[in-house]
Amino acid sequence: MNLGKERRLIDDALSNYRAQLDSFTDEQFTKTPPMGGWSLAEVYEHIMKATLSSGIALERCAHNVAEPTKGGLNFWGYYTMLTGKIPPIKVTAPENMTGINPTGKISIEEAKNLIIKTRKRMDTIAPLVKDASPKIKYKHPRLGMLTAPQWYKFIRVHLLHHLDQLDRIKNNFSSGR
Repeated sequence: MNLGKERRLIDDALSNYRAQLDSFTDEQFTKTPPMGGWSLAEVYEHIMKATLSSGIALERCAHNVAEPTKGGLNFWGYYTMLTGKIPPIKVTAPENMTGINPTGKISIEEAKNLIIKTRKRMDTIAPLVKDASPKIKYKHPRLGMLTAPQWYKFIRVHLLHHLDQLDRIKNNFSSGR
């Protein structure tokens, strides 16, 4: 894994999220799309909070706070790491995650602040990845046991996945479905 490339892609994704905020009105940002599902605000809250939580998992691996394990990726974990994409199946957040990371409608200003916080977190954890032990892993609720570099890659994959979701939501509004 090229950590420099991963970092650039993460930074580019965060810049994309930030730039898009300037194109939304407050009403557009919080409105539920005609097709149903999450509003833009809910996507922003989810992705930034999930990225921050993934950073904590990565840091646990890097600081040897997670337990050593022989466990590894499950089928979907292998799929995600191999393809660099979230599996093309609809899922809802696991019940054990909904209380930890509930999705709500935030304001554009709150989204901007979460992006700033997320960038700072990435600055903190990025240097930890290269020296992390491959034996120390922390459980992802869908992908199995991930190492620090795998968590870092997951952050990038997840950020890009939700950028695609934002495009689908915006297209849904413009088509009026």
